[in-house]
Amino acid sequence: MRLRLDLAYDGGGFRGWARQPGLRTVQGTLEAAIARILGGDPRLVVAGRTDAGVHARGQVAHLDLAHGQERRLTQSRNPDPAVLAARLNGVLGQYPDVAVHRTGVAPDGFDARFSATWRRYEYRVADRVSGYDPLERHRTTSVHATLDVAAMDAAARSLVGLHDFAAYCKPREEATTIRTLLGFDWRRDDAGILIANVKADAFCHSMVRALVGACVAVGEGRLDAEDVADIRDAGERTSDVKVLAARGLTLTEVGYPADELLAARAEQTRARRDRE
Repeated sequence: MRLRLDLAYDGGGFRGWARQPGLRTVQGTLEAAIARILGGDPRLVVAGRTDAGVHARGQVAHLDLAHGQERRLTQSRNPDPAVLAARLNGVLGQYPDVAVHRTGVAPDGFDARFSATWRRYEYRVADRVSGYDPLERHRTTSVHATLDVAAMDAAARSLVGLHDFAAYCKPREEATTIRTLLGFDWRRDDAGILIANVKADAFCHSMVRALVGACVAVGEGRLDAEDVADIRDAGERTSDVKVLAARGLTLTEVGYPADELLAARAEQTRARRDRE
């Protein structure tokens, strides 16, 4: 039995998603809670492995149950997989920094990572227009300047499309930096906070925070709007672009195709990753 889990977390207290010996991570915390309920050695597969300090509101993972775990679930007082979310949240305690919103049997062919067609992130920046709100400090980056949101939006939109984003990624050996940026724009919310909406088929390491950093440089007047595409096309990292703090970044949504297309999408994605 494969289960789908929809979850959220405040990344401030975690050293990222991925399990690491001796460190508190989202994966390690959730797998320990699952083991308390179902036993065994659970292993979660996630749609997007977030870095240390990055938050999530719409993260997705899947879990393959071993026979013993499936038996414990089906022979429990309430065998409905949907009830597992409440049981997990009970184990995680009152006011936890990670919560499971939904659990259920995954459709045939579903893979949380490889079936996904896109991921969407939000980045929040406070400037002199919005002012600093201490109640928002854990999910908002502050910049001591008045930012030009129109220029930032123009810069962001110029980056959309299929490109090599090596200039905006931390390099990883044998990992491609070619991505399709499906959408990138900026706006101010009702409180004046600048909100970036960034959507892509996938992201390479630190890509969103670097893209946001480039746009903030435009908003401050240190770069022109057209410079961000020139930097991308040059293909080399530059000191003109800062990778902004993780605290402002939240994974908000993961997109999947119709159920009948899940397996084909997963196979296609795995094949592409193998080629890369």
